[in-house]
Amino acid sequence: MTALVHFLRKNSLATAGGLVLVAVILAVIFGPMISPYGPTKLDVLNKLQGPSWAHWLGTDSLGRDVMTRVLHGGRYTLAIGMGVVSIAFVVGVLFGTLAGFAGGAVDMIIMRVVDAMLSFPALVLAIALAAAFGPSLNNAMLAVAITLAPQFARVARSQALAISVKPYVEAAVSLGLPTRRILWRYVFANGLGPLLVQASLSFGSAILQTASLGFLGLGAQPPLAEWGADVSANLQYMRESPWVALSPGMAILLTVLCFNLIGDSLADWFNPRRRNEID
Repeated sequence: MTALVHFLRKNSLATAGGLVLVAVILAVIFGPMISPYGPTKLDVLNKLQGPSWAHWLGTDSLGRDVMTRVLHGGRYTLAIGMGVVSIAFVVGVLFGTLAGFAGGAVDMIIMRVVDAMLSFPALVLAIALAAAFGPSLNNAMLAVAITLAPQFARVARSQALAISVKPYVEAAVSLGLPTRRILWRYVFANGLGPLLVQASLSFGSAILQTASLGFLGLGAQPPLAEWGADVSANLQYMRESPWVALSPGMAILLTVLCFNLIGDSLADWFNPRRRNEID
């Protein structure tokens, strides 16, 4: 614990990213509880009003409070990011670890499928899958999870290949321990560090891709508050009322930046050489 505190003191960007992310999460959780407005409450007489004491981030083209929609949209966006990364982590790590540990035909078949999926740009593949599944928030989440799972599979496979030749794994195999226990207790547990780094970076990517699908109309559907969909709906008012599109856009930028800073710091933390340089 002392080493972690010392590392965070030296890594100011990670500390700043963590603090800002905590502030965003707290605002998203508790903000809507104290807001006097609803995310879908219309007030056409006060549409496109500038920031004021009554509406801190102004109102949109239908008179809805922009700050309230940003806070409510953050709940969906962060929950989607968590769900996407969880699905991609479980599926990718399962197949990647199995491929690296088993080797042979199992490794070849799994990794050829992974390579085929990685040959497409992640966002293009997510758009194609979301369009095939149909426009909805759940389908967008599933599409993004499918595009991120191969990245976890590659990392898990590389860790499994490196760990499976360690003496303690060979000893466990020679003792006749069940394969499931070896994979969980030795291979997965000792390769968790890089996977956590990948998860942190993928969280930002999941938010960005889900927002992109929402922007294209393949994710959240009106009147549901979601950052990407709100940017798309208010983009036409950018010249005369920039706050309606900039507010959810800046929320996406800030959240993704925080996760990327945390991911970079985790990479340094799990790299002993880099950690010693910072110390």
